Amino acid sequence: MSSYDFDLFVIGGGSGGTRCARISATHGARVGVAEERFWGGTCVNVGCVPKKLMVQAAEYGAWVEDARAFGWDATKAGFDWKGFVAAKDTEIDRLKAIYASMLQRAGAKTFEAHVRFLDPHTLDVGGKRMTAEHIVIATGSTPRRAAIPGAELAGITDDLFYLPERPARLAIIGGGYSAVEFAGIFAGLGTEVHLIYRQPLPLRGFDGDMRQAVAEALEAQGVIIHHGVLPTQITAEGEGRLVHLSDVTEIAVDYVVMTTGRVPNVDGLGLQASGVKLNASGAIAVDDGSHTNVPHIYAIGDVTDRLNLTPVAIAEGHALADTLFGHNPREASLHNVPTAVFSSPPMATVGLTEEEAALLGPMDIYVSRFSLLRHTLTGRQGRKTIMKLVVDQRSQKVLGAHMLGEDAAEIMQGIGIAVQMGATKQDFDRTIGIHPTSAEEFVTMRTRTRVAGIAEAAE
Repeated sequence: MSSYDFDLFVIGGGSGGTRCARISATHGARVGVAEERFWGGTCVNVGCVPKKLMVQAAEYGAWVEDARAFGWDATKAGFDWKGFVAAKDTEIDRLKAIYASMLQRAGAKTFEAHVRFLDPHTLDVGGKRMTAEHIVIATGSTPRRAAIPGAELAGITDDLFYLPERPARLAIIGGGYSAVEFAGIFAGLGTEVHLIYRQPLPLRGFDGDMRQAVAEALEAQGVIIHHGVLPTQITAEGEGRLVHLSDVTEIAVDYVVMTTGRVPNVDGLGLQASGVKLNASGAIAVDDGSHTNVPHIYAIGDVTDRLNLTPVAIAEGHALADTLFGHNPREASLHNVPTAVFSSPPMATVGLTEEEAALLGPMDIYVSRFSLLRHTLTGRQGRKTIMKLVVDQRSQKVLGAHMLGEDAAEIMQGIGIAVQMGATKQDFDRTIGIHPTSAEEFVTMRTRTRVAGIAEAAE
């Protein structure tokens, strides 16, 4: 029996931390896990789960209008914001309770407390001194505010889940996942939305064709886009807000939210006492096995600022638990990780963008644009589906797949398996499509759209 109080102590009860703690406990380890804010972390409480519910709430309004084209006598009335928020909160409370109970059923000891290091093996857990042989830091990230005058007059992403009223006019500062998703959500609910970002297109780092398509879809939905500009100041105007932009434009709104990225949540952990080092960006530095520079201390999830996705944190936590206590040393793969942006319509991707792949050599690019069958009746504008394959010209391996359109995330999960396994374009071609579906287009694209990469000039 170890002389420590715990074989493993996990700091943070989000998706990655709870998975690591629960699997470790089922392997027989004595596990403690602490969460100071809410079980389930960002994803369950102020992230992907409630945001997806909000996306679905916005979609229902459009579906009511679409139903008329199919013969239904449907009438779109007002949206009950307070009723929806109450229902959403009830579901989130249910999920939080599940996270805590799963840990307890697995045999882990849970603490609702702040944790800080006293030394590399000793923790202050809500005022109580505890020791652990192994320690995992899984404290996630926290929203970042832009440093401009009047920044305190704006909300942060988390605040959007708890607004007492739906704002009639909303300014969203930022061009990443959350900015694009909330722009679509509130526009779908009837809010006048202004989306402000400094790049020419939103979603920096994604495929260029997809970025352009998302911008067009947002504008078709009624989102007012201000691109290539920066907010310089926010001032109060009665009960509302005035956002001043670098092009001297002024936007009058009821509420402003900053979705300007997130930073690793390391403040207050007492890392200096632990000896754990941060990297240049302020994240906890780890290797592929989630080891920090201190041999028995590990970090997983957003606090490492590697690939900030909930399933990645879960995979890292599970792999670490198996390595430490399951006699199955392994690492989570961060290669070809599928992901989705729940814009309206959603965008999903796996593998390399065209821009990334073109640096490796000649690439065959296949692009297809079409309207869904149902929208031939609804006539809804701005709902074009776009699919794209990036294929290595020499090996014919599919290095990247991208889609903007309804059910993109559901479709891309299966495509992700193929890309992870190294499927070639010929593998896609000889797969029979399911008709009539959108997904079949991925296996029926035969005509190359263009060549990218070093062979581009010769074509």
